[in-house]
Amino acid sequence: MQKKLRLLSLIACTSLLADSDMEALKLELQQQKETTQKLLSRVNSLESTQQGSVNTSASFSQKAYLPDIALILNMSAVARDVSNSDYATQSEIPGFIPKGTINLPFNANRGFNLNYAELAIHSVVDPYFEAFAFLHLHPENLEIGEAFVTTTSMPYGLRIKAGKFKSAFGRLNSKHQHTWSFDEQALIYKSLFGPDAISDPGVQLQWVAPTDTYIMVGIEGLQGTNQRSFGSNNGNLVVGYLKSSIDVGDNLSILGGVSVAHGKTADAKNSNVYGVDLTMRNQLGSYSALVWQSEYLQRDKETNTNTTDLQGGLYTQLIYQYNNNYSTGIRYDALTKNDTNLSAYKGVNTDNLDRVTAMLEYKPFPMSRLRLNYSYDRSKIINNKRRDINTVMLTLNVATGAHGAHSY
Repeated sequence: MQKKLRLLSLIACTSLLADSDMEALKLELQQQKETTQKLLSRVNSLESTQQGSVNTSASFSQKAYLPDIALILNMSAVARDVSNSDYATQSEIPGFIPKGTINLPFNANRGFNLNYAELAIHSVVDPYFEAFAFLHLHPENLEIGEAFVTTTSMPYGLRIKAGKFKSAFGRLNSKHQHTWSFDEQALIYKSLFGPDAISDPGVQLQWVAPTDTYIMVGIEGLQGTNQRSFGSNNGNLVVGYLKSSIDVGDNLSILGGVSVAHGKTADAKNSNVYGVDLTMRNQLGSYSALVWQSEYLQRDKETNTNTTDLQGGLYTQLIYQYNNNYSTGIRYDALTKNDTNLSAYKGVNTDNLDRVTAMLEYKPFPMSRLRLNYSYDRSKIINNKRRDINTVMLTLNVATGAHGAHSY
């Protein structure tokens, strides 16, 4: 009898303990619910406060898009077998650049040159625009190299650029000096466009086709201030181009394009420049590549004597990038067509206007570069005599701050 009573007491105690644990769990769950409700109430209160002080018609916050700012410095030490005064004031390229107008913003002097300090600024403006500015710092003034906005969300593969910018004509025109593979400007660009190339206030419209193969068509309306080929400054320079690229296998990329620029000279005469370019890049390894790039430009320009000057030339260059740190290259420039009035150069050989350039480059880090550059130039006449010019230069280029990658 006593054993039965003990068994019943044990069962009753177990039941009471189970009920006690259940009640404890229910109480803890209720406390968790109350805590969660308090937290939700606090979150709702904070959201209400923010909505009362902030315009919620748009979720974009400008503070989240601080501008990227970079400073680029370029300097050089130059050895040249022509005096500074003769090179700047007496040299000319027959039919292309008259005496005293050669314009030398880079590597102008024997000895040491601070070629430029460039301040590059980029920022997202809002969901629809990006803004860019490239300011050239000089000892006595600040020059606006480029300042423009681009759209970011237009439909159908369209994009608009407006402001002052370098035209996308050809392959080299839009590139800044510190992105060139050689420290001297390509001879045909120097002859037809000058050191700033085609860089004007205007508007640009580009369309990228919705195809697997990259196809881009662009048209630009520019002011037309370029003195070498145009110079009317009446807003009547029109530039158009077609660019495409394909990949052949895993390692070879081919880029090509055709371009045309039509405008007026300062004498209201028609001037047209046509260009065709081809670039082939063979990726040899993770950090090694071979790049061959060529471009041909031709200009037909009406004169005041009811004739048309036909002039043109090319450059072709081969760059071997050994690894992240070292690369080397060679370039050949030639002015191949010069059908213009050359009567002022009687007794002077005006044929075979060309130049050969070689370079060796060392990049200890992606933001700094040392380059040794040698050129043998046969394109100049100095003091009314044909003069072959040898130039050796060592350049240093550094970039600090947030600076975007460049296209090859």
